[in-house]
Amino acid sequence: MIYKFPASIHSSLKHYVYIYIDPRDNQVFYVGKGKGDRAFAHLSDTSEHDKVVRISEIHKAGLNPIIELVIHGIEDDETVRRIEASIIDIYGLTNLTNIQRGYHSREFGRMSIDQILATYAPEKVVVTDPVLAFRINKTFHYGMTARELYDYTRHSWILGDRRNSAKYAFTVYQGVVQEVYEIVAWFPQNSTPNIKHEQGESTDINSERWEFVGHVAEPTIRDKYLYKNVAKYFLSNQSPYTYINC
Repeated sequence: MIYKFPASIHSSLKHYVYIYIDPRDNQVFYVGKGKGDRAFAHLSDTSEHDKVVRISEIHKAGLNPIIELVIHGIEDDETVRRIEASIIDIYGLTNLTNIQRGYHSREFGRMSIDQILATYAPEKVVVTDPVLAFRINKTFHYGMTARELYDYTRHSWILGDRRNSAKYAFTVYQGVVQEVYEIVAWFPQNSTPNIKHEQGESTDINSERWEFVGHVAEPTIRDKYLYKNVAKYFLSNQSPYTYINC
């Protein structure tokens, strides 16, 4: 197997994006970027990274990972970073051994048309229902699963009894509603199963914080607010949540 490119072609390759393919099932399991001989660096890696484990398994099967350049000849690092991020978004982290999404994926990565319009041409809305709106700017990213979005919205908040007057919960990112839930009941933090527990967070019940259980709101309510701009309701509120009409 070739472990490096001839030095004479480095200037032609410039920056590139590469992928690793498992020859046992022809599935892409890693996406990377680099220049020179970067595409081969993982073959000599001795860390415990998932991609290294996968490569080791392939070698034990008497095979070698297939390495391909998806694109090359890119002049600058900024552009190749964005291309790498787009390819990671297409395959999805659940199908790859990459640890994180690519460069600026949160702002410029894979989005639905509705999300694009909500980001660049958001429609402002007047909220007429009793709502508790939660900003999750630090944890939100486009492409979150329905379960991730739900669990990161509902868990866990320092709230008083006023929470009981809210009928709906908004997931808000950059001032735009990303999902609408109907609140069914409130429980002390960690009283119900949560994806954060699977990610290593404590499961100890904390009666000083609260989480709700509920479901996606009925279509008439959801369509009324989904992907609408509610930033004005946070203007005088630095808190990550705000009450509206309750």
